[in-house]
Amino acid sequence: MKLVYVFDAYCGWSYGFTPTLAEVTRRHPELPVEVVSGGLFRGERAAPIREFGYVQGANSKISELTGVGFGAGYERLIADGSFVMDSLDAARGMAVLRQAAPERAVELAMAVQAAFYQDGLSLSDPDTFTRIAAAAGLVTREAGDALTAPTARRAAEADFRRAADLGAKAYPTLLAQDGDRTTVLAVGHAGPDRIDALLELFAADGARSAASDR
Repeated sequence: MKLVYVFDAYCGWSYGFTPTLAEVTRRHPELPVEVVSGGLFRGERAAPIREFGYVQGANSKISELTGVGFGAGYERLIADGSFVMDSLDAARGMAVLRQAAPERAVELAMAVQAAFYQDGLSLSDPDTFTRIAAAAGLVTREAGDALTAPTARRAAEADFRRAADLGAKAYPTLLAQDGDRTTVLAVGHAGPDRIDALLELFAADGARSAASDR
């Protein structure tokens, strides 16, 4: 069995989910986690943040429900409303980091979101991924090339297709997979205890199915 985490680095609710994700992975170190980037802001939706008037209100709700804070760097970055969130760039950078250390994909996804929501670093700036890679002890040259490398773009687009195939229409979405069985554990917001309960049900259903096949 494994977990599949579909998130978007520019999604505030994905950022708010990080404490839950950290706790779930702490409780279940035996479960590998596949991290998939979604494409929330791409194409026509890769537009200045002022066009998304709900962002500030949503951020307040996210803080209220999850306890996460938004850093001064982030507030400065978006203050005049001109900053453009481009999920393709974010997914490219995430793909390069993930390739460098696949077993640390959850940690790196959290670092990418902290770079934006805490430090106010653009995920369309190659230097952002160089910084994240350096802080994680990874090779920085590949991270710096993330936004121009054709392989990174292909990996990002493959992530978008994977998210669609999984039926993830909102971020974050956390799923459990066991062979050809898949169940949704969380969409948007959920606590670790709720996720644990659903994982137990999923495992029990699998055990019953296996027993009936004998």
